[in-house]
Amino acid sequence: MLLQPKRTKFRRVHRGRREGAAHRGTTVAFGEFGLVATENAWVSSNQIESARRVVTRYTRRGGKYWIRVFPDKSVTKKPAETRMGSGKGAPDHWVAVVKRGRMLLEMGGIREDQAKEALTIAGHKFPMGTKIVKREFLEGETMEMGKKAEMRAQMADSGELVEGMDEMEQQPEIEGGADNAADVPATEEGGSGEHKESE
Repeated sequence: MLLQPKRTKFRRVHRGRREGAAHRGTTVAFGEFGLVATENAWVSSNQIESARRVVTRYTRRGGKYWIRVFPDKSVTKKPAETRMGSGKGAPDHWVAVVKRGRMLLEMGGIREDQAKEALTIAGHKFPMGTKIVKREFLEGETMEMGKKAEMRAQMADSGELVEGMDEMEQQPEIEGGADNAADVPATEEGGSGEHKESE
């Protein structure tokens, strides 16, 4: 499900500027690894959703992820082959204004190689350059890993292979929750109620 605000004060807003660097949301605050923007850009809700699907695939093995940007700016568009004038166009899609240094995604509770692989693929979904950063923990501070991630780390260290582990990763259990439910394709019968109301 694409991200967009429930309601805004104004439906149509000015384009604004994309210069400068981010002053807030620039550190890894929740997880262990983060994806940082190195350029200024507008990130659409479709691009955020594409990156979310990538990290969901990896965090099902026993980790968590956090999306640190939200598309709250509407971008308008006028219909094709329309004459000039007659006001501003209707809202077409939603974007998040991202400045360089802004944290886009965070991951935690999984191995470093898995996190870097997931964030590298997720970085390709964004329209600007990105880099992966690692959280520096204070003395005595640690990051808790999920049960599946701990099991995989122990297997990697000992060189053992638990039977059925690969099947469990290929066919993950879909539990009740918004994150996993969004990856299940909706059929015509089980689609969202918005289409039924509009008909």
